[in-house]
Amino acid sequence: MSDRPPSVPAPRSAVVERRTSETRLRVELALDPDPGAAGPQEISTGLGFLDHMLAGLAKHAGFGLSLTCDGDLHIDDHHTVEDCAIALGQALDRALGDRAGVRRFGHAYAPLDEALARVVVDLVTRPHAEVHLGLQRPMIGQVACENVVHFFRSLAVNARMTLHADVLRGENDHHRAEAAFKALAVALREAVQIVGSGQASTKGVL
Repeated sequence: MSDRPPSVPAPRSAVVERRTSETRLRVELALDPDPGAAGPQEISTGLGFLDHMLAGLAKHAGFGLSLTCDGDLHIDDHHTVEDCAIALGQALDRALGDRAGVRRFGHAYAPLDEALARVVVDLVTRPHAEVHLGLQRPMIGQVACENVVHFFRSLAVNARMTLHADVLRGENDHHRAEAAFKALAVALREAVQIVGSGQASTKGVL
């Protein structure tokens, strides 16, 4: 028996540890942190741009997030970016539990100066990703632009959600990528909200 009063919902949180020959990482995610505690507690991936994007994601989604990764950056950034997305997606999936009562759908537009991004998510458990960021230069900081797109796709697959991310305009690739992360954050904040008690599906299950 739980000692939690019926009026107090169980915290939606998860811890994921991932250890491979390429990376060692730990993710702690809270979808409903204490007021004033939302946002990143510790983010350290060895990639400054990725740290910046994850900090913004946590802040604008209202999530509590700690993520540390020690990866094989002497090779390149791919394994670190991919495994951070995998572990974060798994943490989101676990924190959502059976997804009962969630709003399910979320959408957002987010600008950053001249850039404008649109993200739409569906927390159905059929993973799919359409990601069109239009990034042009090879790298942003130490992160390959192709791996920014790969992050969104890997996150969607492992969180078991449908994700559509489009950057509608923008000249600066840093702005384009950051606007996409911010739009993702706001869309997730909307989608994970508890608005009922049943499954938001005519099938009766997500």
